[in-house]
Amino acid sequence: MSPAPQSLRALKNEGMLEITWSDGTTYKLPFKLVRVECPCAVCIHEITGERMIRPESVPDDIFPTELGYSGNYALRVVWSDGHNSGIFTWERLHAICSHLQAVRIA
Repeated sequence: MSPAPQSLRALKNEGMLEITWSDGTTYKLPFKLVRVECPCAVCIHEITGERMIRPESVPDDIFPTELGYSGNYALRVVWSDGHNSGIFTWERLHAICSHLQAVRIA
C-alpha cells in the first residue's frame, strides 16, 4: 500500500492535480487524465473490468470542484461535469503518477 501524499493541490489555472509524496517526489497529473482514470462502477464495468468512460466524452476543461479525503486511504473528487462517485486510493494515485502521463517536477 502506498503512503498518503504529503500534499495535494488542484492547480486550476494549469489544469493539473499536484501531488507530493512522502519521498519528496512531486507529480502533476492533468485533470482530464485523472477523471478518465476514475475507478468507480460507473466508469469501469464491475464484472468485466472494461472501461466504460471514453476519453473523448470528458471535457478538456474539466476540473475538480471539491477534493476530500475518504478515511486515511483515498481521495474523493467531485468533478465539474457532476461526476462524484470515484474514490482514488493512494495506491491508485501513485500508480497513475508512476505509469501514466504524469509530469514529475521534483
